[in-house]
Amino acid sequence: MGQLNVPDGAIIYLDTSPIIYSIERHIDYWQLLKPVWEKLPSGNIHLISSELLLLECLIIPLRTNNTVLINAYDQFLSSHITLHPIRESILRSAAQLRATNHLKTPDAIHAATALNIGCTLFLTNDAGLRTIPGLSVVVLKDVLNA
Repeated sequence: MGQLNVPDGAIIYLDTSPIIYSIERHIDYWQLLKPVWEKLPSGNIHLISSELLLLECLIIPLRTNNTVLINAYDQFLSSHITLHPIRESILRSAAQLRATNHLKTPDAIHAATALNIGCTLFLTNDAGLRTIPGLSVVVLKDVLNA
């Protein structure tokens, strides 16, 4: 298993998968993401994402009526990460990314938000996001298998 490098001062954009892996304690990815959670309390890094994250994370817990998991996501999203609104400018950028990079709509919204904010790292498990110019993408499964 490789190791995730989390530089001090990083503005880290979290796609949906790293959040799910962390909240639900995925056996392999929880360990890989540990450096993020260890640096978070010191204020040396800043975690950001789109409000879209709320929708994506809650689908399965709502479908299964898992109130413990719903509460865990609500607690995490309200205290550890800054969620940025999906404004018209983000949607226009996402449309452009989707048109030129053949992304799915949620991925385009995440990428547009990350670019708009100027993140230094984009953590995901979607290798298709590597094609976005100006986005420093770290694909977790690649790090895990390194």
